[in-house]
Amino acid sequence: MTDRSAPPGTSTTPGGAGRRIAARFAPYGFVAPGVLLTAVLLYLPFLYTLYIGFTNYDGLHPSQFVGVDNFVQFAKDPALLTSVRNTLLWVVGATVVPVVLGLLVAVLSHGLRHATWYRIPFLLPYALSGAGLAVIWGFILQHGGAANQVLTALHIPGGDTSFLQHGPANTIAMIIAITWQQLGVNALLFMVGLQSIPVSPLEAARLDGANAWQLFRNVTWPLLRPLTTVVVGLSLVASLKTFDIVWVTTQGGPGRSSETLAVTMYRDAFVTGDYGQGAAVAVALTVVTGLVSFVYLKRQLRTVT
Repeated sequence: MTDRSAPPGTSTTPGGAGRRIAARFAPYGFVAPGVLLTAVLLYLPFLYTLYIGFTNYDGLHPSQFVGVDNFVQFAKDPALLTSVRNTLLWVVGATVVPVVLGLLVAVLSHGLRHATWYRIPFLLPYALSGAGLAVIWGFILQHGGAANQVLTALHIPGGDTSFLQHGPANTIAMIIAITWQQLGVNALLFMVGLQSIPVSPLEAARLDGANAWQLFRNVTWPLLRPLTTVVVGLSLVASLKTFDIVWVTTQGGPGRSSETLAVTMYRDAFVTGDYGQGAAVAVALTVVTGLVSFVYLKRQLRTVT
């Protein structure tokens, strides 16, 4: 039996208050496992890395707090400018070139008969891991390797070029390798975007006499801009963290000439055994990656909206 004096929508039956509380906190219960898993696997390791960055720690003895000495030492590293230069080369080369070529492949193959078969050769390299890609291109680019032999056989200048022996040419050579891998997936993403474009704006532009370039510049490209923001953002973050292909191909050498910030972090932590210094580089790289991503996304989202 209910109380007629109770406000509408309320329940005075036993357990009604408990059900309301359960319904109120039920959404938090659903998201709690994901939040906890993210905290354990991402946030706690980052906080621990941040702590190690302010200590002198070799992995064997107790850590000793040294303040910002690791960050100061990182700033004084003679190879820092080289690492920064190579990282910037990766950011520009591994972002712009694969994205532009992927867009070109998607646009040129869009609407063609059997276009899927044309895109398969571009997609296959994406199945390779970074280490596998490095092994293949290391064989191609090493001194006396496949590239030198082909150039020599075709009597093309450069048959005796050492593609991986001098910087920044070795970084540019590895950017070409990563472009070969990333081009296909970028083309696939842009193809999905092209297929989602409404037909009516394209038909209206054709009726107004727009040629192929005007159609792409004034209709297709603006409609692809939100997708381009995502593709460029993913490529930007990945290029800032470039490690596997550099380490497997050259280990940052010769003489640290192809080293990136991610390779510097790995070398300091796991090669020299200075975990405090490696953690300091990791924190610096994380901050740079976060800031670049935030500035880029904020600017692009403002443009889109």
